[in-house]
Amino acid sequence: MKWDIVWDIGLVSIGAVAGALLRYRVTGEGYIVYGLPVSVLMINILGSFILGMAATGTTQFGADPRLTLLVGIGFCGSLTTMSTFAFETANLMDAGKFLLAGADVFLNVGASIGAIFIGRALLVLLLGAAG
Repeated sequence: MKWDIVWDIGLVSIGAVAGALLRYRVTGEGYIVYGLPVSVLMINILGSFILGMAATGTTQFGADPRLTLLVGIGFCGSLTTMSTFAFETANLMDAGKFLLAGADVFLNVGASIGAIFIGRALLVLLLGAAG
């Protein structure tokens, strides 16, 4: 096995452990706002924001591509959670709370996409336009 692969696996693993621990901490609190479970929403928005910044750092500012392994695949991959989002939305639907289920879908998808753009824009603002 090449040492590069070992380092790559190590980077993904370190990022994954950190992301999983943060996810555990935030989702364990079970934040609810007006009947809407927002712990997963917060995690998905934060993960999208961080991923937007990391991807922009590597594509526009020449950051080491291994940043994608550590932050994108490792950290954000274990931090964000589509399955829990889907489970919470299904539970809202099972309870007949269709308006809240729709809000959950809209906020998780819309705000996560928005966070990607905000993360990109913030990094460009902080580091200046790529040359």
